[in-house]
Amino acid sequence: MKATRHARIKEIIEHSVIETQEELANALREQHIVVTQATVSRDIKELMLIKVPTGDGRYRYAYPTDKELMYSKNRLLNLFRDSVVGLNFSENIIVVKTLPGAANAVASTLDYAKWPEIIGTVAGDDNIFIVVKPISAVEDIMKRLQDMLN
Repeated sequence: MKATRHARIKEIIEHSVIETQEELANALREQHIVVTQATVSRDIKELMLIKVPTGDGRYRYAYPTDKELMYSKNRLLNLFRDSVVGLNFSENIIVVKTLPGAANAVASTLDYAKWPEIIGTVAGDDNIFIVVKPISAVEDIMKRLQDMLN
């Protein structure tokens, strides 16, 4: 089922402008594939979909063509500067606020940056939870994230 869903996602984003996870979920449902937002979010991450400009100030999902370029330090910096609107933390969880629809791309790029202190990320539409271990590393990670915004 997952392989079929992934194939359909690839077809959908190649032939339609899909800007949000909700739009993608609806497009899958129109093809009689039952999905939840959480499933779509995981699929986007697994397929390593990215957001690309549409030329009119909006962004759409696209399938990556060059994975090395996708996860470069430059891409991470550009994504942060273009998409992140706020940072905060509690204990060992950092919350990153993004523009609507940008959280998954930012989280995926952070995951592939492979910072050893980051156990993982969970992305919604405009929020990311970053789990940091050890808790003493949170201050350093926050500083690194803040520096990318400046």
